[in-house]
Amino acid sequence: MPILDEKLGNIYDEVLRRNPGEAEFHQAVHEVLDSLGPVVAKHPQYADAAVIRRLCEPERQIIFRVSWVDDAGIVRINRGLRVEFNSALGPYKGGLRFHPSVYLGIVKFLGFEQIFKNSLTGLPIGGGKGGSDFDPKGRSDGEIMRFCQAFMTELYRHIGEHTDVPAGDIGVGGREIGYLFGQYKRITNRYESGVLTGKGLAWGGSQVRTEATGYGTVFFVEEMLKVRGDSFDGKKVVVSGSGNVAVYAAEKVQQLGGTVIACSDSNGYVVDEQGIDLDLLKDVKETRRARISAYAEARPDTARYVEGGSVWDVPCDVAIPCATQNELNGRDAATLVGNGCTIVAEGANMPCTPDAVRLFAESGVLFAPGKAANAGGVATSALEMQQNASRDSWSFAYTEQRLSDIMHNIHDRCLEAADTYGSPGNYVAGANIAGFIQVADAMLALGVI
Repeated sequence: MPILDEKLGNIYDEVLRRNPGEAEFHQAVHEVLDSLGPVVAKHPQYADAAVIRRLCEPERQIIFRVSWVDDAGIVRINRGLRVEFNSALGPYKGGLRFHPSVYLGIVKFLGFEQIFKNSLTGLPIGGGKGGSDFDPKGRSDGEIMRFCQAFMTELYRHIGEHTDVPAGDIGVGGREIGYLFGQYKRITNRYESGVLTGKGLAWGGSQVRTEATGYGTVFFVEEMLKVRGDSFDGKKVVVSGSGNVAVYAAEKVQQLGGTVIACSDSNGYVVDEQGIDLDLLKDVKETRRARISAYAEARPDTARYVEGGSVWDVPCDVAIPCATQNELNGRDAATLVGNGCTIVAEGANMPCTPDAVRLFAESGVLFAPGKAANAGGVATSALEMQQNASRDSWSFAYTEQRLSDIMHNIHDRCLEAADTYGSPGNYVAGANIAGFIQVADAMLALGVI
């Protein structure tokens, strides 16, 4: 990793000492601190008031047991977590992730990233994240319902529309949000729509929320292309993953004139040079909940399935990693660069390793970090909160336009901050600096709390 400014290096050393064994959190903190040297030099008040040190320490960390009974009558035990990281700009806001890899370090990395991502939206939301090491794969609807009810039985006391507003993430979609909200309603005897986002349209959800993270990432890439006087027309795009973010990133790419030629899951990837058939992909992943190999089986004339391997071996003009953290490494980055890729935008949270990001910068590849490029999901969650607060419901077209405006504004803020602080064209520095300054100024205004 690059050597940090002395003052910031001391803060990072403190983070390492106070948070041992949390590699993802360390990585996220280092990436932000690496951008803040010019900011601290120009604004010493941030260091004097220990703003950065305070930002690196969550306001609250909640860990709890989740006991539930599976279909065979066996009692199962999982661990639940919620890290309420920073509320200087508004109530904590961030998703819940249900996946076997979840532990405190993952949740802290996601929550730390969420602070800056939420700040960049310009909306009044703080940063938080949560989840469990529960694996929903292979579980029945009844088992998932009982787990969600047990999870919310503890979490409910820590959340609220003016305190902390969770949403979905990996392993937590509309089904899980429904079970979670139902249990919250049952326990509290309140129909508090604004306590969770990602709800169904019939009971307080927002148009475009399902599509928002994927759409938003592509809106951001559209602005990156415009900087080079270009567009999606004729571009070949590779999207990793085949979950919610990947599916709707692919949909928006194809609406804007690009061709998504490959996508993946944890078992392998499919290549369809004629362009991924979105209706089939949605049927495979959303309706049947099948593996991506089922896509190739349904289109044997045009698609091929590659078990294992890396989807980044497929030549493309634009790469959009949408699966999970650290999925795209230095070798993958070198392959993308060698094959002529010119833009990489993170649809997932921190899917590119530091060596991959460094190689993109050295090779002149435009790179958009997740805290900027995938902010569309939380932005639309905040729009859902607005609608819930006003007992209103907006049209798809109006909400999508709001999302598009927010993403274009985030893009411009990143470029402006990068230019102001001596890193023109560097979206990583711009995102970190713009997101930090807004939160830091709010923290100064609120005093030492």
